[in-house]
Amino acid sequence: MAKRTNKNKKDTKKDTKTVKKEEAVSKESLENLIEKEEATLAEMEEQLSEWKDKHHRLYAEFDNYRRRTLKEKADLVKTGAEKLILDLLPVIDDFERAIKHHREAGKPEEDLEGMMLIYNKLISSLAKHGAVQMKCLGEDFNPELHEAIAQIPAPSEEEKGKIVDVVENGYMLADKVIRFAKVVVGV
Repeated sequence: MAKRTNKNKKDTKKDTKTVKKEEAVSKESLENLIEKEEATLAEMEEQLSEWKDKHHRLYAEFDNYRRRTLKEKADLVKTGAEKLILDLLPVIDDFERAIKHHREAGKPEEDLEGMMLIYNKLISSLAKHGAVQMKCLGEDFNPELHEAIAQIPAPSEEEKGKIVDVVENGYMLADKVIRFAKVVVGV
């Protein structure tokens, strides 16, 4: 029986050494595992921050796109009739020339009533859609609004640099020049 106890003691010593060795290995493995997990966690946090940044940039880009398209739609609504108005302007010019010729010929104003009704309706229809005729005669010449087709000596000193005659009226649509006024400037 005494032999068994000695043998048991030896086994216990071996077991204790093995357990201590295993504990050291498992502590080392556990520390390695913790280091790996911390590295993985840091990597995942970095990826999360990259994804958040990408998300914020994409959201901002989409928001800018949305605003830009809304602005473009609003501009399109404002100036959507521009082509039609530009096509009607020569008709209005013809009416103005006919009215001017009629008056210069000394014909009675009663003969102009029908033509004036149509002309006024055209002008008011353009105004409803935002097209406005520019007032030019007597104004200072502005190259952003007017196109000088001729220069003549000014009749007086005050009329130098001013518009003396309007050959073709200019029109604006929603604060945008759609046709420049063709004018004669005094020099």
